[in-house]
Amino acid sequence: MKTELFNSRRRWLAWVGAFGLALNLLASEQPSLDPNLEPLRPWLGKTWKGEFKNSTPDKPIVDVSRWERALNGKAVRVLHSVNDGAYGGESIVMWDEEKKTVAYHYFTTAGFRTAGTMTFKDGKVHSHETVTGNAGGITEVRSTAEVRPDGTLYTKTEYFKNGEWTPGREVTYREDSTASVIFK
Repeated sequence: MKTELFNSRRRWLAWVGAFGLALNLLASEQPSLDPNLEPLRPWLGKTWKGEFKNSTPDKPIVDVSRWERALNGKAVRVLHSVNDGAYGGESIVMWDEEKKTVAYHYFTTAGFRTAGTMTFKDGKVHSHETVTGNAGGITEVRSTAEVRPDGTLYTKTEYFKNGEWTPGREVTYREDSTASVIFK
């Protein structure tokens, strides 16, 4: 009887231990993401808010962006809006198997769109895109983005316009769970 009680208790403890281990493994597992998109994982599930470098107190320019895992991990979706919806856009980033590159499409509230590619090097994301539609004479955009050691997300862009590359926007974002992407 004592042995049966001991074995029963031991089985119960083993079951509780196995159940706890399974819960820990499930809790620590991250949702799947295409391996080619893994460098973007630090940004996923987060909302970022940043002020443009040329923003002023009387004319603030604030961008809010939300990065999400999409399409069962086969894509990353980025929504963003500037100044509570004065301008905004949506990007879908995916691995292009045919071209063997990370590709994306960006659609804007201004009516133009872009198609581009991303590369990852030295902890930075480098992108280059071509513009379709009227973007004020801009025909190409190139940019660099990185999550810095202090946890901020820094982006810098350049625009190809009138046959030359010119400085674009420069923004340092901070994670802000209270910020919202707004479209009008």
